Amino acid sequence: VQLQASGGGLVQAGGSLNLSCAVSGVALDYYPVGWFRRTPGMEREGVACISSNRGLIYHSKSVEGRFTISRDSTKNMVYLQMNNLKPEDTAVYYCATPRNSDTGVAMGMMISRGLPIYDRLFDWGQGTLVTVSS
Repeated sequence: VQLQASGGGLVQAGGSLNLSCAVSGVALDYYPVGWFRRTPGMEREGVACISSNRGLIYHSKSVEGRFTISRDSTKNMVYLQMNNLKPEDTAVYYCATPRNSDTGVAMGMMISRGLPIYDRLFDWGQGTLVTVSS
């Protein structure tokens, strides 16, 4: 599995960005994909994910109502539309797929409940930096 996130940049508070994740090696109809972020010195945080066949969506409480995850299975792309950005959203954003089915099933709960994210459970792409100025 290969993932490549893009679309990050510098934006003022209240602004918007749309991140993209290009996925290769798996079909999105069969694999869930999540967005995560990390700031220096902090643990990786789950942001949003979308399940495989049913397309169920989960968001963390910190971004609910502001961020929206979506996918285009025909292009094998996953997106994260980020609106009303805040300085605390500044981070490197990553997209990732679970390495096993158990993690895939649990990913939505992990993200929506703010549970710890263990790097070894996912395949990660290179991140994209989002900086929100106040």
